[in-house]
Amino acid sequence: MSAPPPPSGETAPGGVPILLVTVVGALLALRIALSATMHLTEDEAYYRLWSMAPAFGYYDHPPMIAWWIWLGRHLAGDNPLGVRLPPILASAATSFLVFDLARLAGADIRTAQRAGVWFNAMPLVAAGGLLAVPDAPASLFWSLTLWCVLKAARGGRLAWWLAAGAAAGLAALSKYSALFLAPGIWLWFAWTPAGRQRLRTPGPWLAAMVATAVFALNLAWNADHHWLTFTKQFGRVAASRLAPRYLVEFVATQALLINPLIAMFAVRGWRRWTPPFVPWGKGAVAPPPRGDGVDLLPFVATSAPFIVYLVVHSLHDRVQAHWPAPVYPAIAVCAAVAAARVEGAWRRLRTATPIFGLAVGAAAMALVFLPAGILGRRLDVTLPLRGWPAFAGRVEAARAMHGAAWVGTTSYGLAAELADEPALQAPVLQISERDRYLGLPMGAAPDLSRPGLLIDLTRRIDLAALGRCFDHVQPLGPLTRGATAEAAGKSYTAVLVSGSRRDVVREGCWPVGG
Repeated sequence: MSAPPPPSGETAPGGVPILLVTVVGALLALRIALSATMHLTEDEAYYRLWSMAPAFGYYDHPPMIAWWIWLGRHLAGDNPLGVRLPPILASAATSFLVFDLARLAGADIRTAQRAGVWFNAMPLVAAGGLLAVPDAPASLFWSLTLWCVLKAARGGRLAWWLAAGAAAGLAALSKYSALFLAPGIWLWFAWTPAGRQRLRTPGPWLAAMVATAVFALNLAWNADHHWLTFTKQFGRVAASRLAPRYLVEFVATQALLINPLIAMFAVRGWRRWTPPFVPWGKGAVAPPPRGDGVDLLPFVATSAPFIVYLVVHSLHDRVQAHWPAPVYPAIAVCAAVAAARVEGAWRRLRTATPIFGLAVGAAAMALVFLPAGILGRRLDVTLPLRGWPAFAGRVEAARAMHGAAWVGTTSYGLAAELADEPALQAPVLQISERDRYLGLPMGAAPDLSRPGLLIDLTRRIDLAALGRCFDHVQPLGPLTRGATAEAAGKSYTAVLVSGSRRDVVREGCWPVGG
C-alpha cells in the first residue's frame, strides 16, 4: 500500500520517515552511552547470573532474557553494556515494527510515523528501554507476532502464519503474559465473518502448532523441575482478598507510564474506531471503515484479554508497573490513529505529546548523572543504581572485622549485586528461596561451620526466624549504601550468625523476612 510522504517529504531507504529514524537513532545512541556507565539494577544482576548457565527455564521466568544477556556479554563483554545491548537494540526494532504495524492496518505514513515516535514518547519505553528485563523480548516478539499475522491476513501466504507461530512461541519463552496472545488473536478473527473464514483455513492452526512446539522447550524444563516457574507465576492468579485500591493505583500508574496525553488519545481511538457491532448476531457483517479507514480491531482484540486479566488482578493485588509493556505498541498505534484528524485543543495536545514524553524520558535518564543526594532518598529514583562498589567494600570490611566466612541475604537482588562486586572476597548466599539457584554457578560454597554476616533491608530481617536456623544471632547495626554528606542512603541491617541448625544451602531458612 502506497501512501503520501510526510510533510517534510523526507524518507529513509525503505520508506521509513527520517523523523522516526532520527528519534530512534538518537535514543539508541543515548541508551548505549548511558548503559556503559550505569550500574546494573538488582533484577539485571540476577538475570546476568542466569546467563552464566543457559537453560530452557528459570525460577521466575522463561529463558529468553538469559539468552539475550548471554549473547550481549559475548558481543560487548561482561559489563553493563553487554548485559543491556540486546534489549537496547530490541527497543529500536520494536519502534520500527510499530511504524509498520500502523501501515499494515491502513494508516498513512504520517500517522504510522506518529505511532513509532509516540511509542518512544511513553516514559516507560523512553526511560526503561535500556533495561535487561524480560519485558524487552516479550514486547518485541509480541509485536512481531502481530506483524506476521497482519502479513498473513493480507496475503494469505502460509509462510507468514508459520513465522507468526514462531514469533508467538518466542514471546512465550520471554514472558508468560504472551500466552494471552492466543485468545486475543482468536477474538480478532472471530469478530468478523472474514476473520471466521480465515479460522477455517490451515494457517492459524499451523501457527498455533509452531508456537506450541517452540514453547514446549520451557514446558519440558518445567516438567523436569517440578513445574517451578509455573508454580511461581501462576500462583499470582488466585485471589486471596478484595483490594480495589490496587485498581486505582494500576490505572493511575499506567496513565503516567504510557504518557497521560497518549493515554487520552488511545481511549479516544478505542472508543471511536472499535467496530460497534456484536459479532455473533444473525447476519452480522463488518461495518464500513470509519475515520481514516484504519482497522484497529487487531490491536484492541489482541490486547483485550491481557488487559482484562490485569484489571481483575488489580482487584486483589498490586500490578507491577511494567507488566503491561507488551501492549504498549498497540496503544501507541491506537493513539496515533485517533490523533490523525483532530482540531482545536486536541491538535495542540497532539503537538505536545511527543515533546512531553521524550522530555520526561530524557529527564529520567539525566538523573543518573546528578550527584547523589540532590533529590533526597524518597525522590531519587536512581538510588537503586548508586553506591554498590562502596557498599560492597563496607560489607567486606564488616565481614573481615567480625571473622565471618560468608555473606548472606534474604533477597535475590541483593545477593546478585553483591556476588558481582569484586570488593567482596567471600561467598554470597541467599538463605531463602534456594530453588532460584538450581543449576546456577554461584562460586565457592559457603562454609556453614563458620560464622556468616547477614545483610539486608531492616524490614526483611526477622531475628526470631533466624534464631530457628542458627544457634547464635547477633545484630551488629546498620550499613548504608549511596549515602552522602547531604542525604541518607539506603539503610541495611547487619547480623552475625553462626551455628547453622540446618543445611541452609540446600534447604534455605524459612520463613525469613517479608
